[in-house]
Amino acid sequence: MNLSDFTPSVYFSPQELTAIVLSLKVAATATAFSLPLAVFVAYALARWRFPGHAALNAFIHLPLVMPPVVTGFALLLLLGRKTPLGHFLAEYFGVVFAFRWTGAALAAAVMSFPLMIRPIRLSFESIDERLALASRSLGADPLWTFFVVTLPLAAPGVIVGSILGFAKALGEFGATITFVSNIPGETQTIPSAIYSFTQTPDGDADALRLAAVSATIAVAALVVSEILQKRADATRAGK
Repeated sequence: MNLSDFTPSVYFSPQELTAIVLSLKVAATATAFSLPLAVFVAYALARWRFPGHAALNAFIHLPLVMPPVVTGFALLLLLGRKTPLGHFLAEYFGVVFAFRWTGAALAAAVMSFPLMIRPIRLSFESIDERLALASRSLGADPLWTFFVVTLPLAAPGVIVGSILGFAKALGEFGATITFVSNIPGETQTIPSAIYSFTQTPDGDADALRLAAVSATIAVAALVVSEILQKRADATRAGK
């Protein structure tokens, strides 16, 4: 193996471009659909006390400690084509997850959800509850107070959670390949394409290009989220 084998090319092959575009599509879809639920769950964990609070918190963070392959296998058992729920969704709503890009988006959403929750929850917990009480005392209903007072104050945490969730979804591999396999043009994202290239003779340079793309996006996401977090901390500190 020579150093020239790793010389990056300016151009991407059609397979690489397809994997990059599909990864962005999967990550954007996973983030867009899971963000509203993440905001609701984070607010519930931060503000409400109810039976099962600890159990819900543990369940949400389960994908962080469980092997991704197990999560993908669980999704396959739940939403596979021949399972009752998978058959019901396909028959009555035309929604198929297994071995489709929609399944890749679902697997990515499940794996990235805990990372989205944490900064959003911390942001809600840092907001002075007296602001919401003041709004309520002026006659505002709870929903209006949430969308006009609480949610804007938590915006930095929501943005950071979205960025981290998008980055995690973009790099998801274990659950995705278990649930939807590695089908070029349909479910082959950047990580699964890298895996395929590493199993192919002379595929190291292709794998390196996609690894560089993935690493660049991940580093950019971390830098942006760190900057936003520091700005939010400075704002709360009144600097």
